[in-house]
Amino acid sequence: MSKIIYKQCKNENNFNDPIIQELKNNFGDNSFLIQCTKMNFPVIWIDKNLILDIVKFLYCVSKSYNFLFDLHGVDERLRLNRKNLPNAEFSVFYHFISIERNSDIVLKIPLFSNDLNVPTITTVFFNANWYERETWEMFGITFNNHPNLTRIIMPKSWQGYPLRKDYPARATEFDPFFLTRQKEDSAMEDLNFNPEVWGMKKKDPNINYMFLNLGPNHPSAHGAFRIVLQLDGEEIVDCMPDIGYHHRGAEKIAERQSWHSYIPYTDRIEYLGGCVNEMPYVLAVEKLAGITVSSRVEVIRIMLSELFRINSHLLCISTFIQDVGSMTPVFLAFTDRQKIYDLVESITGARMHPAWFRIGGIANDLPFGWDKLLRNFLDWMPKRLDIYVHSALKNKILISRTKGIAAYGKKEALNWGVTGAGLRATGINFDIRKNRPYSGYENFDFDVPIGDGVSDCYSRIMLKVEEIKQSLHILKQCLNNMPSGPFKSDHPLTTPPPKDRVLQHIETMITHFLQMSWGPVIPPNESFQMIEATKGINSYYLISDGGTMSYRTRIRTPSFPHLQQIPSVIRGSLISDLIVYLGSIDFVMSDVDR
Repeated sequence: MSKIIYKQCKNENNFNDPIIQELKNNFGDNSFLIQCTKMNFPVIWIDKNLILDIVKFLYCVSKSYNFLFDLHGVDERLRLNRKNLPNAEFSVFYHFISIERNSDIVLKIPLFSNDLNVPTITTVFFNANWYERETWEMFGITFNNHPNLTRIIMPKSWQGYPLRKDYPARATEFDPFFLTRQKEDSAMEDLNFNPEVWGMKKKDPNINYMFLNLGPNHPSAHGAFRIVLQLDGEEIVDCMPDIGYHHRGAEKIAERQSWHSYIPYTDRIEYLGGCVNEMPYVLAVEKLAGITVSSRVEVIRIMLSELFRINSHLLCISTFIQDVGSMTPVFLAFTDRQKIYDLVESITGARMHPAWFRIGGIANDLPFGWDKLLRNFLDWMPKRLDIYVHSALKNKILISRTKGIAAYGKKEALNWGVTGAGLRATGINFDIRKNRPYSGYENFDFDVPIGDGVSDCYSRIMLKVEEIKQSLHILKQCLNNMPSGPFKSDHPLTTPPPKDRVLQHIETMITHFLQMSWGPVIPPNESFQMIEATKGINSYYLISDGGTMSYRTRIRTPSFPHLQQIPSVIRGSLISDLIVYLGSIDFVMSDVDR
């Protein structure tokens, strides 16, 4: 690797980050190449032979980077804008977070087609397991000494590596598909469960264990999710989550859509979050384009996000209560959620998937009467929330079924990449809205509910109750302090200009035509944005190669690592405990599989 290169950046603080000097002191100047990006933290290219040593160093350093946030790959072969980057045909990136420093670092490894091998880091970070498996099946990059390098998202019979650039992005680019009896039989055979192939070993040769297949179509699985249980009576000896039934290729689709036309897909990453999912994508594109928006846009985006946060939390809390055995709260909660959807529809024109945020603003300004609808909801919701707490969540039976069940502490949460309520229940105060404010959250007054040190089923749900209260407090501030200003940025790369200007100016008409037909040309660079989504931290890592489409879009969702954690938490518990645990995680499979 070449000597450290200090490129001239607008944000040179990345190069002055203390961790850079610590790495230089321990590994020398010639081991790194620092990349200039718009990610607001250091991005360092290293030789793959150093990856394990550097990862261990980051894990053990003072105020350690003990949180593996993300790990995935990039096909670099068609990338044109590679100035000051090392030669590479593929790359693997590792994103680490230090909670104590509130700091991030990304390590990148350059690879070539004739040697797509990288050492596994599962010996240091448990949650690297699934990330490395997905990277292997999407790019064909092998992680040496991985404990179970098998397919995780795609079917076993799948041919090719979907996220490589030479793999088609549209169904019309494939030959017609015919489902023959032979193909059907082969697919069904692949679904048969073989414990040893799945990484489950017989613990005791003298005991005849039973294997139970839960899902992928079981109401307690909360979606198309399969989990195979190894049982000794009612006790769970081991289990193996099986995901991928909801995979739609969202990251691949981003490579074929224009920057604007991909926004509707973001709503469906976590289909209960609505506009919350649009926020990180839009903010990441705005970083690439250098677009700033008015304070009015920021507050409106926050208002919609908090409405969807309450909406999602209500579904989580009520279905959790249902999983424990009480039906009534679900019907009450759907009444409350309809009030939110009515409000969202009055503002955006849609309900579950508005696709309403835009690059550089929002689709339209707030309609007449929005404030009255929001005020009515704010008057209604607190009393209803008290009903859920006093009638169900303080019920002795529910408490005895959930308190102390599926419990874990701070170290386990960080090892498995847990975010959101599950992380904060352990006592770790880490909410992106507070720690790394975006869209103007720094101007709002609200508290972050924190647990007492142990995250169990009960504490995770009660934290969501408190989070709803804080969201209501944020919404009151949106209602009472809505700024004036434009709802769209006056920038050439933002959404198309107003129709009246299009009809009056030829230059504006040309811009409109190009925006609608080709889409904006975003300057080449890399950007990143994480947000506090409904179920934890959601983020978008974008690479622009100076075109009308994304070169690489990486979507890191919270539910993916949350499901990977299940076996370590639930071993030794009962089947009934697993059902309660699944409800307390608060996941949907679209957020897992993408």
